Amino acid sequence: MPNYWLLKTEPTVYSFADLLREGRTIWDGVTNNVALKHIRDMRCGDEALIYHTGNERQAVGLAQIVSDPYPDPKQSDPRLVVVEVVPLRWLARPVTLQAIKADPFFADFALVRQGRLSVVPVTAEQWQRLLAME
Repeated sequence: MPNYWLLKTEPTVYSFADLLREGRTIWDGVTNNVALKHIRDMRCGDEALIYHTGNERQAVGLAQIVSDPYPDPKQSDPRLVVVEVVPLRWLARPVTLQAIKADPFFADFALVRQGRLSVVPVTAEQWQRLLAME
């Protein structure tokens, strides 16, 4: 059974449309220790919501993790790990941060509790609820 994640990206830097166009990317640039721990917990086959930060603040697409974590080949620090990601599909309708915060079900969701974190785990129950909101 896969685990679920939410990966944040600034759409003016790298958007879900970029991922769709490229077909595969290395999810890099994460330096926060907690976010890196989450990447280390990822496994090939896990699924992720791609969340646009900045002015958008909404989940826009689904992706799949297609590698286990490995040290970022562009960095000399082996603690900086990456995974490879492929796009699955756009969400039928973006799920906004406002809608998530308005639902008491998500009070314990890491996106709400740790808003600055770029990689957060999503429980299976939260995943189903988020997909139902699209």
